[in-house]
Amino acid sequence: MDLEDVELQTLFSDSCDYDITIFDDKHDSEKIIFYDDAFVKIHHGSINETKSDILVKYDGMQIIHDESWELRMLLSKIKEKRLTLYKDYAKNCLFNSLFCCEKTKDGIITSNVFSSCWQICASYFLADAICLLNTYRPNPTHMLDVMRKFKKNQINEHISTVTHTVGIERATPFLLDRILKSTIGFSDFVEKNNHSKIIQNKHELLVKNSMLSDCYFYLGYVNRDNFVRIKDTIDRQSDLIHILKVAFDIEADSNLLENHTKLIQKSCSTILTLLSSA
Repeated sequence: MDLEDVELQTLFSDSCDYDITIFDDKHDSEKIIFYDDAFVKIHHGSINETKSDILVKYDGMQIIHDESWELRMLLSKIKEKRLTLYKDYAKNCLFNSLFCCEKTKDGIITSNVFSSCWQICASYFLADAICLLNTYRPNPTHMLDVMRKFKKNQINEHISTVTHTVGIERATPFLLDRILKSTIGFSDFVEKNNHSKIIQNKHELLVKNSMLSDCYFYLGYVNRDNFVRIKDTIDRQSDLIHILKVAFDIEADSNLLENHTKLIQKSCSTILTLLSSA
C-alpha cells in the first residue's frame, strides 16, 4: 500500500457516516442524527425482504443485536446468493437508465424543462450498474475513485460513458460551491432531515483534498437520489427547475443532450447483451 492509498483511506474514513438498520418491519423515513462526533443514518428494514436492491445494502452488515438469529440467517442467504443479487440489481439499474433516457428524449421533443435532469439520472444509474457488476455496492463518496481502479474489461470500458455524460470535467471550486448550495436546498425540500449537514461535510473534505471531480460526482449522485424520490410528481413542480439547473449543472444544448442520451442507451444495451450471453 503506497502513501496515496493511505491518505485516501484516511480521507474516506473521515468523510464516512454510519448506517444502522432496525429490523422492525416499519416504513418510517430515514432519520439522521449526530452522535459521538459522527453522523448516523437510521433505517428500518424487514427480515422478510426480497428486493435485490435492498438485500445488496445488507451485504457485509455487522450485527449489533440478534437474539432470534433471524438476521444471521438472512445475511447467510445473502452471502450464498451474493453474485445473483448484485447482477439482478445491476440489471434493474440498466433498465432504470434506459427509462431515464426515454424520458430525456421525450422531454427534448416536448421541451420539458426536466429533460436534462433525466439524462443525468440515466448516467448515474449506468454508473450504479457498472459498480454492481464489479460486486461493489455503490457509495457516491468513494465511487468515482473506485471506478478508476476497476480492471479493464468489456463492461468497465463503459465507465467512460459515465464520466463523459455526467460532466465532471467542469468541476471547479466556485462551481462546486454553487452546486452545494442548491444540493442542500433540494435535499432539505425532499428529505426534510439532517442529510444536508452530511452533504456539507463531505463537500468540504473532498474540496479540501483537491478531489474536485469526486465532489462533483458525489453532489450529482445525491441530487439523482432525491430527484428519483419525487419523479412521479416532478412535472407538477416546474418551479423546482430553478434549483435543479444549478444542482445538476444541467446542459442547455439539446443536440449535446441528445448525443449524451444515445451514448448512455448504447452502453446500457451493450452491457445487457453481454449479461444475457454470459
